[in-house]
Amino acid sequence: MMFYSQVNKGKMMSLLKVFKDILNNKELNSEERHDLERAVKILQDTHVNILITGATGCGKSSTINALFSIDQAMGKSDGPVKEVAKVGVGVDPETMDIAKYELENMTIWDSPGLGDGEEADQRHRRNIINKLLEKDSNGNAVIDLVLVLLDGGSRDLGTSYELINNVIINTLKKSGEGRTDRLLVAINQCDMAMKGRNWDAEAGRPNAALENFLEEKVCSTRKRIQEATGVTVNPIYFSAGFKSEDEEQRPYNITRLLRYIITAMPSEKRVIVAEKINVEEIERDTSRRKQEERQEIDSSIGSALEKILGAAGGVVKDVVSTIASGVGTLIDSAAKTIGKAIGGAISTVASFFGW
Repeated sequence: MMFYSQVNKGKMMSLLKVFKDILNNKELNSEERHDLERAVKILQDTHVNILITGATGCGKSSTINALFSIDQAMGKSDGPVKEVAKVGVGVDPETMDIAKYELENMTIWDSPGLGDGEEADQRHRRNIINKLLEKDSNGNAVIDLVLVLLDGGSRDLGTSYELINNVIINTLKKSGEGRTDRLLVAINQCDMAMKGRNWDAEAGRPNAALENFLEEKVCSTRKRIQEATGVTVNPIYFSAGFKSEDEEQRPYNITRLLRYIITAMPSEKRVIVAEKINVEEIERDTSRRKQEERQEIDSSIGSALEKILGAAGGVVKDVVSTIASGVGTLIDSAAKTIGKAIGGAISTVASFFGW
């Protein structure tokens, strides 16, 4: 089974809820109970913070919506509550400061990039630096990952490189942890890299000429950052797609971007991110490598979950497999309750183990 099985009308059952239900099973031995309680505590105490930034028009909102299922989330900024990841119309930025979208135990921070004028740029620099330097109560960096989006259709990326090289990398080097591996760079709107030429609109993917052009753009981006900072990044390209009343474009390579994000996370945080996946958009991805990327994500999540569960992995597998098969007698009424609680989400948990 694949991790992406669509359940609960497109939403996935919380693994925390699943684990808590299984804890009611009286047949757990002391080691299994200890490890499952530890897994519950890890999930309860773990919070993921992702900072996404890029110039106005690079598609931050579209990317957030394509990656994550946030229909129930509340979008918040320092001012009044605003619509979650609203896709902007026109040339003016919708927000001049960092906004945040809260998805229970994951927060997405959305910051404008540079290029909105010197006064605004100074404010954006200061806000990004402060957010990257922020520490939690344990002294660890609050931001787990910063994703910089480049506009694939733009020829002038000077302000984006200034943001990456002089603001983000410079700050990460000075953060005390020196973890520049927290930086990811992705080129959005790859369909417009050659002004729309060599994009197969029917298939929703680049032809050979555009693909070669994009690979060269990835190499030049990597080289430019490395020469300026000494830091090696491995950019990818994608298109978040869009929907309007009269037309739509399916996302391309969004699964690769998701894999890029998940594998950059500490193992215990990969599970948190995985629960927020926008299954519908991943299914609509037109990339030929989508299945391979999905398998890599499944493997990454499976390893993370096995590490978290420890000795409890076996009992989780037994309970879930029994419910999934629909046969056999569960141990007691508590286990029967588990079956009702998990429902269609069985495939979600089972997929972590390749059952």
